[in-house]
Amino acid sequence: MRTLTGGSTTAPESDRFEFVPDTITSLGPIVLAEGCDRRRSIHWVHACTVSSDGVITQVREYFNTSLTVTRLGASTGSLSSTAHSSSHCLSVWESSLSGQAGKSVPGLVLAI
Repeated sequence: MRTLTGGSTTAPESDRFEFVPDTITSLGPIVLAEGCDRRRSIHWVHACTVSSDGVITQVREYFNTSLTVTRLGASTGSLSSTAHSSSHCLSVWESSLSGQAGKSVPGLVLAI
C-alpha cells in the first residue's frame, strides 16, 4: 500500500507509484478520477461517493479494468419494476484510458 501511494520512504524512486489523474468527472455525488501509468502498463479508475458537505463516504478502486457507469431507473432517480430493461439503463460515463495500458482488460459496469 505504501508503495502504491508513494508513502514508502524505503522504495526506490523508480518503484514509487503516484496517482495522477488524467481526467476527473462528477456525476452528482459520484466523482470519477481516471489515470494511466504507461511505464507500468497500469490503468486505474477511482469512484468516490461524496456527501453534500464534501466528505468522501465511499471509495472504489479499479485497476486494469474498463469501467462503464450506468444510471438505472427512471429519470426521477427511482427504480421502477422495469428497471432491468435496457430502455431504463443509461450509460453516463466510460473509461477512456483502459486501452492505453498496453493490454486487453476486462470490462465492468458500475450501476448508480
